[in-house]
Amino acid sequence: MSSTSTPVLVAVAWPYASGSRHLGHLAGAYLPADVFARHQRLKGNEVLMVSGSDVHGTPITVRADAEGVTPQDIVDRYHGEIVRQWGELAISWDLYTTTGTENHAQVTQEMFLAQLENGYIDKRTSDQYFDTEAQRFLPDRYIEGTCPHCAYGEARGDQCDNCGKTLDATELINPRSKITGASPELRSTEHFYFRYSDFNERLREFLQAKQGWRPHVLNFAMGWIEEGLHDRAITRDLDWGIELPVDDLGPGKRIYVWYDAVIGYLSASKEWAQSQDDDERWKHWWENDESRHVYFVGKDNIPFHCLFWPAQLMGAGELHLPDDVPANQYVTFKGGKASASRGVGLTVQEGLDLFQPDGLRYALAANFPEQSDTDISIEEIARRINEELVATWGNLVNRVLSMIAKNYGEQPASNGRSAEDEAILARVDELLAAADGQLGRVELRAALRFAMDAAGEVNAYLNATEPWKLAKTDPERAGVVLATALDAINGVRVGFGPYLPFSSALLDDILGPVEGWQRVPVAPGTPIAKPTPLFVKVDVDEILGEDSDDESA
Repeated sequence: MSSTSTPVLVAVAWPYASGSRHLGHLAGAYLPADVFARHQRLKGNEVLMVSGSDVHGTPITVRADAEGVTPQDIVDRYHGEIVRQWGELAISWDLYTTTGTENHAQVTQEMFLAQLENGYIDKRTSDQYFDTEAQRFLPDRYIEGTCPHCAYGEARGDQCDNCGKTLDATELINPRSKITGASPELRSTEHFYFRYSDFNERLREFLQAKQGWRPHVLNFAMGWIEEGLHDRAITRDLDWGIELPVDDLGPGKRIYVWYDAVIGYLSASKEWAQSQDDDERWKHWWENDESRHVYFVGKDNIPFHCLFWPAQLMGAGELHLPDDVPANQYVTFKGGKASASRGVGLTVQEGLDLFQPDGLRYALAANFPEQSDTDISIEEIARRINEELVATWGNLVNRVLSMIAKNYGEQPASNGRSAEDEAILARVDELLAAADGQLGRVELRAALRFAMDAAGEVNAYLNATEPWKLAKTDPERAGVVLATALDAINGVRVGFGPYLPFSSALLDDILGPVEGWQRVPVAPGTPIAKPTPLFVKVDVDEILGEDSDDESA
């Protein structure tokens, strides 16, 4: 590791293990995090990328009740599915765990006790909804009603899926129980509250000091500060969740999911350190002013990661605060927000069944919703793969390797390059440097465009020099052109590397591994055999014929 290496925590939203994840999740948080982490590793930084399945979310208990099984049955089913799909997509976790570990419970309880001792947690009695037919208090997600902000009729008790507003269940109009459908009544219950209001000014200063954050993230978070943060209950009347480390409230209480889930970034870091036989290694990221913490989430998670989590960290002690929260906007499918709970959009598995992993990764990355909502479809994914990935990058690699294999069998010598030859290499280096800057600023969509532009310019260079004709009239010059083209390709593949791990590995086998963010000339004499195409063209008519009844595509 170089002396200038920076410890970078890549902290990724924890998906509920309550159902199949969709392409909106993948494009919103998990693929961007992987692209960023891969780039940071190539830069020589010490990356720790962590996340895991959130097993305490009330969507899990809601689904378990509906199916007549235990919450653990739901967790086991979907955590396994999620882990398998991360492998199929080559998401490069340092640790992917769950919030159901003893380690996570212990770290959560320790943070709770520290905040309690520091005076940021207190007990209060409040009115919460009670289902008289089921004879139980209702957690937020067990309540549905009409959103008071946008009049959406199926808003949840914690958030509206339509407008994205975070809610308190008591704000819903015409609330109803998801268990029985009955209208719940308010009853008094005692819970612990975190005093978020104590941190309003400290969080204002924290946000005002941020430079380069996405405007929609900073504006959203500052809007909450201007309204003033409210204290929130961090326990619920539940039997599924982390047990309280104190017995002040009596039985039937658990720490609530949205308080404990964000603690997973810290607990996962500690779990990773234990797996490295160095229990204190987590401090290199969490008690180090030189580290950088980047959180990858969707825009509905902005308040939790820009406000609530920093407040919890401040309340617990001297732990590193978020340096950037490049929250993405939504991916929509034919205008409807992708949603696992509402069955809108392709699931990750459906995407993997239809497309090569690299093709799927490329098409989603080219449409990352970094600044605004992005609509996607099977047709758009296929177009990106066929017209860009296959026709530009895949075709470039295939034809250069094929010509070298046929005419030389190895990388030719490149002595006596012309100004035209040097110009294309300089241009690739220029675009690679531009992509480096974009990736560092988490402008991943633009960085991918730089890589594709570089591939396009190398194609243009080949069309201008026509080495297939030179091979017959001036073999020596043809060799220089092809050697130059392969050296250029060796730079372009660096730019594509974070996005396309599978095809990058195939090129590693031919050209050697990429070991840094720079173009390295291919050594003359490197054996070049006839290649196999990196990508397969998508037959969109065949796909749509099979899925013609799928309105969500």
